[in-house]
Amino acid sequence: MIDRISKELRSRVMRSVKSKNTKPELFVRKVLTKLGYRYRIHARKVPGKPDIVFTKRRKVLFVHGCFWHGHKGCARGAIADSDFWRKKINANIERDERILLQLSKDDWSHLVIWECELRDMTQITAKLTLFLGPTCV
Repeated sequence: MIDRISKELRSRVMRSVKSKNTKPELFVRKVLTKLGYRYRIHARKVPGKPDIVFTKRRKVLFVHGCFWHGHKGCARGAIADSDFWRKKINANIERDERILLQLSKDDWSHLVIWECELRDMTQITAKLTLFLGPTCV
C-alpha cells in the first residue's frame, strides 16, 4: 500500500498519537463513572501500567486501539504492507501477551476492550458490568 502523504507529514501525524488518555480510554472511563465504579488510571506498580485499575478487586482494563494492537478480524486492525509496521504491531501483540500472562501469574483479572467495541453502548456496559460485578455505592 502506497502512502498518499509525504514521509515527513506521516511522521508528524504518527508522533502526535497519544498513548494515554486517548478518546476510547476517556469514553470507557466516563461509562465506568456513570455506572458508579471507582478506579485508578495508569498504575505504575501493576504490570503493563493498565489503562484502568480496580485495586481492591484486583482487576484491570486495557483499552486497545485496533490498529496499534493488531485486532484480528477487525478492518481497523489490518496491518499495512510495510515491514516497519508489521514488526511494530507484532511486537505490540507479543508485549500485550507477556503482560497479560504476568498479570494472571500475579492474580490480576484482566479485560481488553477494543476500540471498535465502543460503538455499541449497551454491549460495552454489559461487558464491563459482567467483568467487574456490582458497584460498591
